[in-house]
Amino acid sequence: MSASLHDDSHLPHDAYAALRVPEFRRFWAGNFLAVLGAQMQFVAVGWDIYERTGQTLHLGLVGLVQIVPVVLLALPAGQIIDRLDRRHVIVAALATMMACSLALAGIAWQHADYSWIYLALFVNGIARAFLQPAKAALLPLIVPRSRFANAVTWSTSGFQLATVIGPALGGLLIAWTGTALSVYVADAILGLAFVVALSRLRPRPAAASREPLGLRSLFAGAAFVWRTKLILGAVSLDMLAVLLGGATALLPVYAKSILHSGADGLGWLRAAPGLGALLTSYILTRRPPIRRAGKTLLWSVAGFGAATIVFGVSRSFWLAWAMLFLAGAFDMVSVVIRHTLIQLWTPDAMRGRVSAINGMFIGISNELGEFESGIVAHWFERPADPAFGPTVSVVSGGLGTIVAVGLAVWLFPAMRRHGRVDESPASPGTDASSA
Repeated sequence: MSASLHDDSHLPHDAYAALRVPEFRRFWAGNFLAVLGAQMQFVAVGWDIYERTGQTLHLGLVGLVQIVPVVLLALPAGQIIDRLDRRHVIVAALATMMACSLALAGIAWQHADYSWIYLALFVNGIARAFLQPAKAALLPLIVPRSRFANAVTWSTSGFQLATVIGPALGGLLIAWTGTALSVYVADAILGLAFVVALSRLRPRPAAASREPLGLRSLFAGAAFVWRTKLILGAVSLDMLAVLLGGATALLPVYAKSILHSGADGLGWLRAAPGLGALLTSYILTRRPPIRRAGKTLLWSVAGFGAATIVFGVSRSFWLAWAMLFLAGAFDMVSVVIRHTLIQLWTPDAMRGRVSAINGMFIGISNELGEFESGIVAHWFERPADPAFGPTVSVVSGGLGTIVAVGLAVWLFPAMRRHGRVDESPASPGTDASSA
């Protein structure tokens, strides 16, 4: 083990503890640039397709063609990650995504049929199925256990910062060049920057899976999540909260028909959760690891649900903005706790499979959550009152999130009783002291 991975839990809290590890700084910078490019490309793809087709239905397919391979490949992707060098898996996934970005640039350059865009996005989704769980499984090999919660906070902060800056940069680049081609090329270049950062990374060796290939090994991650009630509770609670409490799909409706804030207001509403998450991440880095992680997780999800309810009934733009800001702040707390618990409670040889299961849950809940919000709003639609359907959808989702917290308290008492966020089991089969 390198000197940078020695335990330092006896030292006073350091807000920049993870950033003082050279390997983590390289990982953070490379990942930030890659996510920034992906967010820029997300805007470019939507603009490109709508410019070509003029139909919102084609925009809805963008998320679908990318999430399908993530769900279908979750189990085999996790098994591969646990058997190979996780850096190599990430590099292979990044190379595939860079090739897809260049393919999108070629499609834009040649003005090829827009259906080729979906093929490139489908292949991009295949790469995503490997990239996200491999990154999650690599992080515990870069920083010592005592700094891991701080590392998760900084990693999530970087992601949130990229989601705030990336779409704006993508839009500006399209406006400047008049085409999405430049954004696709920029995404490929930013992905290459992450590859360069990974080439200089020296993580500790991972404990490779020794299980023989087969169905038992394939489903071992799911079986572990099912047995480990703390992880099962955290993952299930997050899935239900995002599935029921997500109001982002209806923000255009609120901006136009309820709050009457127009396109500028929509931009501010979309930025609010990310800004709330960024501020919260800064606060979390300044504080020692959360001591009552279980109760804090439950309260943060309940707060997310309550903020969603108030947003749903709000008719004031700034009150609505404040509630989205709070929802982002509460969500940041739950994300840091959940990701830390999952990685520290999972044996090193199984982190790829468990991370892939977690990623599958996140992907499904995000996509189905937006679908659920739209369907409920449509069911309760009233021509004479355009605010009624969206309000019912958002408020019922927030109430459902609070009910989910109550169920979690009842079904997963271990989660409610859990102490420090960086506390982990010291039992055979886990690597409680190896990170």
